[in-house]
Amino acid sequence: MRKSAALLALLAASPALATGIDITVAGEANGVISIDLLEDVAPGHVARITALAEAGAYDGVVFHRVIDGFMAQTGDVQFGQIDGYDARQAGRGGSDLGNLQAEFSDITFDRGVVGMARSSDPNSANSQFFIMFAPGPFLDGQYTVIGRVTNGLDVLDAVKLGTGPNGAVVGAPDLMQKVTVTD
Repeated sequence: MRKSAALLALLAASPALATGIDITVAGEANGVISIDLLEDVAPGHVARITALAEAGAYDGVVFHRVIDGFMAQTGDVQFGQIDGYDARQAGRGGSDLGNLQAEFSDITFDRGVVGMARSSDPNSANSQFFIMFAPGPFLDGQYTVIGRVTNGLDVLDAVKLGTGPNGAVVGAPDLMQKVTVTD
């Protein structure tokens, strides 16, 4: 509850949105993925991502769904923490904050584009996001685009792959060791 109140206060107090985040990745992949956040395209989603990053909610969160040639998904701050990680639950959670209204755009899901994960309800994005390994134009207009990788595609390419059609990672997953908001 205290964490929720702190996040809400942080969201309300943020006068300007950040321009990006740096994700320090650890595991099979090691390095930094830098992302330019598109606050003019998805202001609500970018505000959420930056608030969670500033609160440290993404630190220690695993890449729980990684599909070769498609995307790497992370950001489950409820069930995706490496401490006490349970692969059966990862990907089912979000933050203590409410879900977000979709902010669809005409930006295409190309390699390095970052989108918000959601359920079948277009207005259900919360904290999880995915980064594209390759173009996925079938996602265009269906998911909110929040940013683009500007550096570290080699790190993204090295993230431990999952198996099966859902891309569930077996064994020790790679993780976002630290997520830092950049100016």
